[in-house]
Amino acid sequence: MKILITICARGGSKGIPGKNIKDINGKSLIGYSIDLTKKIKEKFEVKVALSTDDEAIKKKAELFGLYTDYSRPDYLATDVAGKIDTIRDLLLYEESIADDKYDFILDLDVTSPLRTLEDIEKALNVILENPKALNLFSVNPAARSPYFNMVEKNAEGFYSLVKTNPDGSIMTRQSAPKVYELNASFYWYRRSFFDSEIRSAITDKSLIYEMNHVCFDLDHPVDFLFMEYLLQNNKLDFEL
Repeated sequence: MKILITICARGGSKGIPGKNIKDINGKSLIGYSIDLTKKIKEKFEVKVALSTDDEAIKKKAELFGLYTDYSRPDYLATDVAGKIDTIRDLLLYEESIADDKYDFILDLDVTSPLRTLEDIEKALNVILENPKALNLFSVNPAARSPYFNMVEKNAEGFYSLVKTNPDGSIMTRQSAPKVYELNASFYWYRRSFFDSEIRSAITDKSLIYEMNHVCFDLDHPVDFLFMEYLLQNNKLDFEL
């Protein structure tokens, strides 16, 4: 089983400037993802590939032992460029070099590093046991439910529940169907996923891996401060 691990790190972050290479608890953020790939390599046949448009990110990755000759095309380095297209372009590049195809692609998101080797292995087993599944993504239980306490603007200009409750049976969050939040940490893809025209990681043949520990991505400066606090004060109940 041949696995391509993709690490996609675009320059020019607006929410947290330079976040992909910003130090958090004494280590560059991208370093957490690269260090995890070293653990994965001990158990699987893996190639690790970097997609970036930023020379500073490329140089920082090299300090952790990840080198690449690939440069992300300009059209995939914009605010509106899709992640799937970015991964596909990198995949095709790596396959052209190897003159072979990979079986699975594991995408590790740089900005959501709170994951373990155990998470990666267990999630792979889930998708291996479901041959019809195209992909799998990591999640945590959602703090809010679209059946109970999430609203959106309706056609009349008022606000109603995101998910309708026609028979009135859902009166509490506990009685609502279980829903999950994508924590943007990692995604497993079968190679066949990238032969399709799918542009989203959420498909009608997707699976989830529910993490049993805290995991979140860094969208705002306060997220960075909170994650740094957890790392600096040993507040995580697992080891990265």
